[in-house]
Amino acid sequence: MSDALFRAAREAMAKAHAPYSRFPVGAALLTDDGRIFAGANIEIASFPEGWCAETTALGHYVMAGGGRIAEIAVVAKRMARITPCGGCRQRLAEFAGPDAKLHLCDETGVVETVTLGEMLPMGFAGEVLK
Repeated sequence: MSDALFRAAREAMAKAHAPYSRFPVGAALLTDDGRIFAGANIEIASFPEGWCAETTALGHYVMAGGGRIAEIAVVAKRMARITPCGGCRQRLAEFAGPDAKLHLCDETGVVETVTLGEMLPMGFAGEVLK
């Protein structure tokens, strides 16, 4: 994983809007062509509504034209080895293959790297909906 991917996730975490949970999270996506898209969690008063960091990053990624996601980094301030929630695992799988690297981080760097397929072994596949 590039240092730039981790830095983007950590910098996004610093911009989180988490006044209710006080649990800031940052995520960054790296595409095959080297672009990085980052996002932070955004909470609203009708908690638990809001956006996860991965969802915010995916919004930036889609609006910029998408592409194939090769790597993902997720970082949280108060949790080592943060993982995407179940919904975000499925959202990420929409744009990244099961072989995409998922870097689980703490504030200092990568704690563990797994594949998206290991995190979501039986996710829904869009082909069945066509």
